[in-house]
Amino acid sequence: MKKVIFSSFIFSFLTSIIIAQTFDGFALYNKSNNNTAYLIDKNGNIAHTWSCNVACNYAVLLKENGNIVRGGKYSNNQLGGAAEGGMVQEIDPNGNAVWEFIYSNSDHCSHHDITLIGDNVLLTAWEVKSTSELTQAGYNGASSEKWPTHLVEIEQNGTGGQIVWEWHIWDHLIQDHNSSKDNYGVIADHPELIDINMIQSSGGGGGNSGDWFHVNGVNYNSDLDQIAFSSRHASEVYIIDHSTTTAVAATHSGGNSGMGGDILYRWGNPSNYGASGQQIITAAVHDVRWITDDGRPNGGYLQLFNNSGGSGNHSAIDAIQTPVNGYTYSLTTGSAYSPSTYTWRHDCIDDASGQSAHNRMSNGNTFVNLSGGQGSAGYMYEVDSNDNLIWQYNGGGPAKAFRYECAHPGIIALLNNPCGVNVSEILEEDISIYPNPSSGIFTISGLEKYEEYTLSVIDAYGRVIKDDINSNVFDISSFAKGIYFIKINKENDSVFKRISLLK
Repeated sequence: MKKVIFSSFIFSFLTSIIIAQTFDGFALYNKSNNNTAYLIDKNGNIAHTWSCNVACNYAVLLKENGNIVRGGKYSNNQLGGAAEGGMVQEIDPNGNAVWEFIYSNSDHCSHHDITLIGDNVLLTAWEVKSTSELTQAGYNGASSEKWPTHLVEIEQNGTGGQIVWEWHIWDHLIQDHNSSKDNYGVIADHPELIDINMIQSSGGGGGNSGDWFHVNGVNYNSDLDQIAFSSRHASEVYIIDHSTTTAVAATHSGGNSGMGGDILYRWGNPSNYGASGQQIITAAVHDVRWITDDGRPNGGYLQLFNNSGGSGNHSAIDAIQTPVNGYTYSLTTGSAYSPSTYTWRHDCIDDASGQSAHNRMSNGNTFVNLSGGQGSAGYMYEVDSNDNLIWQYNGGGPAKAFRYECAHPGIIALLNNPCGVNVSEILEEDISIYPNPSSGIFTISGLEKYEEYTLSVIDAYGRVIKDDINSNVFDISSFAKGIYFIKINKENDSVFKRISLLK
């Protein structure tokens, strides 16, 4: 049964309820079309604000150095639609732009979500395809241009940025409409490809239904070097390989998975690829992400905001244990990807028809941000593992908000260790390596406060291939492409960090 607890309340600022475990940490948000980002503590007090020079379009994230990264709404966008952005910025604690990158012209525009890949930022973006291109690709009934989504990874370059990796839905299509056109094949035989005709009615920009797939959430898994994204109009979530080059990402082979840029895994709507099975994501889906695999409950599961797939068509947070098998996912030919239903579910205490966000805390608590607008609830809350409400706050219904625990390096750096965390216990989280993946040259940050340390590079077989490095920059470009580990030695402590070497 739906648990309606607070929908009748009018929040003017804050309602805080402690029923079980104490909320320990901070929440970060920036309302769409608003220039100010807020970090609040467990009592609803504003711990820090960033007054930025452009409005946020959707999401804001905290980096380990205490800066924030946010999608911005560029003033000269030529493409317009839901959560249009056009730029990304890194902002220091004083509100100054450390660097920014504009991704907007008449052919493409960033939109909706962002995620961090080391120090790089991954954007979701539209690209324009004409009616003639659509027809040649096998689309049935192209009467106007469409804007399929692609992903672009941005690396800082001075005060600007540069694209270092791309992936395009357009490169991974199939159709059974017209044998004389591109991408023709049997859809049920190719779950790794996306049926160009599976979505015939949708909203958004680009004239008549241009925002075709309406990709609205993206997340990165550094352990697998894979990316997950969610599509509102497909009612489905997807996983792709990130270990490829841009060129390989446009193909059907290569990378850790051996599948190039093809779909490694998909879940929520089996009919999209001609498989039988229950449609668990019945309509909109947002904010797909992996639960951190560090010993917390359901670590490594894929979690998503199922807008109306819960009990009685209400909003739910669903987590699934994917059939991961190395760098691919097991699938019985002719069947849908497992699991057949959610592995774990939290029925939200109120509803949100769009946007929204969530994450799982280290103690097993679940944080939920219910976006505002479209009749949505418009507040954030946290429940414990028994679904007891322990905290809630009205931030005006931002599209996304996230919890950051006291031990997060960004909180320690920004607020000067406000919770008195023993910094030596978070050495591993305090260290970042970038760019990662890299073609050979890596930089380590977070070791500046240590007077003595050495680094070693270890291959996937446990062999030391480079030893006694005493610089925060090292070069392993002479070694073969693959996964390596950096061993950081400080006095009697050792920490291992995973890196990917590309060629």
